[in-house]
Amino acid sequence: MNNPPRVGMLVSRIRVEEKLLLEAFEQRGVPVDLLDDRKVIFDLQAGAPWTGDVVVERCVNHSRALYALRLLNDHGVATVNSYEVASVCGNKLETSSALRRCGVPIPRCKVAFTAESALEAIEEMGYPVVLKPAVGSWGRLLSKINDREAAEAVLEHKEVLGTYHHSVFYIQEFVDKPARDIRTFVVGNETICAIYRYSDHWITNTARGATAENCPVTGELNRLSVEAAKAVGGGVVAIDLLETRDGRLLVNEVNYTMEYRNSIHTTGVDIPGRIAEYVITVGTEAAVKPISHVGVDV
Repeated sequence: MNNPPRVGMLVSRIRVEEKLLLEAFEQRGVPVDLLDDRKVIFDLQAGAPWTGDVVVERCVNHSRALYALRLLNDHGVATVNSYEVASVCGNKLETSSALRRCGVPIPRCKVAFTAESALEAIEEMGYPVVLKPAVGSWGRLLSKINDREAAEAVLEHKEVLGTYHHSVFYIQEFVDKPARDIRTFVVGNETICAIYRYSDHWITNTARGATAENCPVTGELNRLSVEAAKAVGGGVVAIDLLETRDGRLLVNEVNYTMEYRNSIHTTGVDIPGRIAEYVITVGTEAAVKPISHVGVDV
């Protein structure tokens, strides 16, 4: 490649996904500067700690990712994904709100700020419901609540814990899905592949033991996934969708630092290669015409 863009990768540690992505860049002749989020220091007056064309964010910690992207974007460094995308996707309430504004179908949800009003909202919605922390990942701290007794117990526990994660009550209808959900991978304007995630448990994260199987990307699935990606700002994201018993698809969540190690063989798609090509395109365009952030179609 002639004059490849300068690419940086913001990381917490080098996991399988990061190794695969580094290999994809190497295969395309693009060197990558590693930016360790445990060591990087931002001086708000002096500019960004790294001056290149584009940074691909691969942090494990949401707060580190969010604030690093904010500061990089403020200093004119293009990023994949942008601060705006991370801010929306890192918060389930923000995600649901963005999807709803753009007309993307989502499960019914209610938000309350006290245990008393949360219990009222749950009773209005009807059991079972799912109670989620606004900020969280890998299916942690989710509660399926089947009756009032369970609701009172979980709400009391959250109130006593008293942390930021437990101060907002995000209540979602329980969707009676067919023992699986769908995860799609969107890069730019295309759903490059999708998987079914099967589990006997109602939580179908592969991090919780779900098994993956290839899911054909239909026209409807591509359209809905791309619409969901655009609703949160675009870029490189993974969309989690639920199938209802009457055949509708609902967007459940959008992930901005997606894991994909177990989906490459399952789908037959070179996911890290597609991500690398997108990042290179963004970096090339940024090198020609610097932009403040990346959340646009390329």
